[in-house]
Amino acid sequence: MRSSSSRRRTSHTPPRKAAAVALVGVAALIAAAVQTGGATAAPQQAPSAAGKVLPGAESVRLTPAQRAELIRTADAAKAETAKELGLGAKEKLVVRDVLKDGDGTVHTRYERTYAGLPVLGGDLVVESTAADATESVVKATRAKIAPATTTAAVPAAKAEAQALGAAKAEDAKSPDVNRAPRKVIWAANGTPTVAYETVVGGFQHDGTPQELHVVTDATSGAKLYEWEAIETGTGNTVYSGQVALTTTQSGSTYNLTDGARGGHKTYNLNRGTSGTGTLFSGPDDIWGNGSASNLESAGADAHYGAQLTWDYYKNVHGRSGIRGDGVGAYSRVHYGNNYVNAFWSDSCFCMTYGDGSGNSNPLTSIDVAAHEMTHGLTSNTAGLNYSGESGGLNEATSDIFGSTVEFYANNSSDVGDYLIGEEININGDGTPLRYMDKPSKDGASKDSWYSGIGSIDVHYSSGPANHFFYLLSEGSGTKTINGVTYNSSTSDGLPVTGIGRDKAEKIWFRALTTKFTSTTNYAGARTGTLAATGELYGTTSAEYTAVQNAWAAIAVGSRPGGGGGGTSFENTADVSIPDHGAAVTSPITVSGRTGNAPSNLAVAVDIVHTYIGDLQVQLVAPDGTAYTLKAYGTGGSTDNLNTTYTVNASSEVANGVWQLRVQDNAAIDTGYINSWKLTFP
Repeated sequence: MRSSSSRRRTSHTPPRKAAAVALVGVAALIAAAVQTGGATAAPQQAPSAAGKVLPGAESVRLTPAQRAELIRTADAAKAETAKELGLGAKEKLVVRDVLKDGDGTVHTRYERTYAGLPVLGGDLVVESTAADATESVVKATRAKIAPATTTAAVPAAKAEAQALGAAKAEDAKSPDVNRAPRKVIWAANGTPTVAYETVVGGFQHDGTPQELHVVTDATSGAKLYEWEAIETGTGNTVYSGQVALTTTQSGSTYNLTDGARGGHKTYNLNRGTSGTGTLFSGPDDIWGNGSASNLESAGADAHYGAQLTWDYYKNVHGRSGIRGDGVGAYSRVHYGNNYVNAFWSDSCFCMTYGDGSGNSNPLTSIDVAAHEMTHGLTSNTAGLNYSGESGGLNEATSDIFGSTVEFYANNSSDVGDYLIGEEININGDGTPLRYMDKPSKDGASKDSWYSGIGSIDVHYSSGPANHFFYLLSEGSGTKTINGVTYNSSTSDGLPVTGIGRDKAEKIWFRALTTKFTSTTNYAGARTGTLAATGELYGTTSAEYTAVQNAWAAIAVGSRPGGGGGGTSFENTADVSIPDHGAAVTSPITVSGRTGNAPSNLAVAVDIVHTYIGDLQVQLVAPDGTAYTLKAYGTGGSTDNLNTTYTVNASSEVANGVWQLRVQDNAAIDTGYINSWKLTFP
């Protein structure tokens, strides 16, 4: 077995391959998941003293003016940056966000255009040193942006019809095109191609406003992808008791405008479904009476939740507002009638809350407010596509920070916990909407990653990431925190020791803002969080090991040293994978077992390859049945494939010759099977 150490590039030399959201789940989108989006590995660093952040590693708090100046500087140098990255003559960079670390490292996030057309899935993050030398680059795609043509062969009207059809297939109400097809380059999956992006408005089947984006191949008319951009998540509040609110006085009238937090305002839609509604105002500075029947009470909750979330991101992570520009979003409460949801919308830059079943349980608790506001943060940083695995990570990010904001609030009426929506009684029986310690307790979410997780609703595919964050924070096993008892197990049967929520939240935030891209999947999230941990605590730290263990505990990657429970059978012989050639196999003979294989057969794969998107990887049972572990065209941004898959092989006899079958389906890149292992729990 050759060394399996990473060979990722961290210099500025370009790799040669590169020469608004609802809180509650709805039907899964038709489009398949985009399975790309890795990050470069962290540089080797010494372990930090006593588990503290390495000096200068964290991002500094930028004022809006300082951030604007960094953006101007990056914008002035974008042509030179594009040239250094090896982008083509027709490609240009558009600066989207900038972060700066205490040691002078700058993380600049860019969008791309090609021949003047937006490149969807072309986003990237450049990390440069204090001396302005490019240190590493994270790309949403490593495919070269060089479409065969930028000329459309099908009319825009066909794209419109296809988009409307997609909306109707989701039982949309009154769907209508609210953004005519625009020509783009679609690069988020496979070979970049000219396409149309059409946006359909109206309402989703549950009354949530619709902003459905449908991407149509402009040369063939085929649908390439779709995603939903509406991302569903002294006052006397409904859930938080009596709290202090920052308001504004105008003459003898007070209103819910927070001048200390970017001018955030809270409006009353009064059962309407459009516009901003009416700004809450009154003759005194007392809001609501704690009852859901008093319209001001939910307004106080939403205002308080936005206030807490703003303070959390500023005080814990150094970010001033969702965009980092010091500008506040706004909140709308009392949306619709009996509307059992809440959502974030980029188009209005706002959070919106329904009043729940019977209009008696407004969805304005602390964690829900933070969940929705965090969708705005994700949209303005990583921009995780709201479909497939990236969509699950998007939802999990909102759950993660919904939970951490609740802990940060330290409110005795709504104590911090790892339960999502426990106050709003959305199920009608007092149970939470989601459980981070064991996501499957809600009846639909998944505890661990598996190869088909990108095909389910994003609110349920978020489960493994929520589980990862809980394990990283608190560890496995039974424990009671703030009066809530948790019992978190692991997919490999091995324990995980937590590092504390304070460290875990710093790691996830840094990965989100400096490592994740629009197409990041679970494998990419593992790579990104490890890179973030390495930068914060060092790659030989206990924190780095804990991140590896927590991911392995949800079946993403392996533990240090390849640890795992159960009985294992391994083949460590190298098998070369021919470039764009025939499939190769590596056998393992299983013996001494009785009966059939388990429903959670662990398949640990270690493949060294310069572009894993070219590979199809299958497990072949003794009777010849093939189980696809990784499809061709997925996972493309990482160099090597080192992860553990869980396969339901319960219909297969355990004893016999099992094979790992790998085929390289495209030219240029090469590699080999380094080793692989079957583990029977």
